[in-house]
Amino acid sequence: MTTTEPATPGRTGGCQCGAIRYRLDAAPNGAVICHCRMCQKASGGPFTAFCGVPTPDFVVTRGALSIFRSSEIAERGFCATCGTPLTYRLLAGKRVGVSIGSLDDPNTVVPEEQLGAESRVVWLAAALAAPEASLSEWLKSRQITSVGSRQHPDHQTHA
Repeated sequence: MTTTEPATPGRTGGCQCGAIRYRLDAAPNGAVICHCRMCQKASGGPFTAFCGVPTPDFVVTRGALSIFRSSEIAERGFCATCGTPLTYRLLAGKRVGVSIGSLDDPNTVVPEEQLGAESRVVWLAAALAAPEASLSEWLKSRQITSVGSRQHPDHQTHA
């Protein structure tokens, strides 16, 4: 993992606060959803979705990852400022897994496999079948007119 200014166009992403931005210089592949307890705890959600690229093709363009060695075989990169989970890397591997939700356009990568199914939360299917509402509808129902988001935009900025 290196830190440099973007030299070539590529898929980009970053953390919620914008302290860390990255670029993928190869097309990500091997996209998975992982239900294991480590991924649940690392994300704070019922699963984590990752895609991967060869290690040299993951380029940090702003800031620096904080690293937590979550097991004897792997480490996870995250933003120390806002806590966004960004990467997963097997210590003996030659690839970096990138959290799909941290991509500027997470719709461009579709998970092809699920791992850790034995740890899948039992309520996931029922929750995904629950009634849906748009965020704007939900906010309106609570008479919230402005969120005042501090989230970094889904694109590279200079600052």
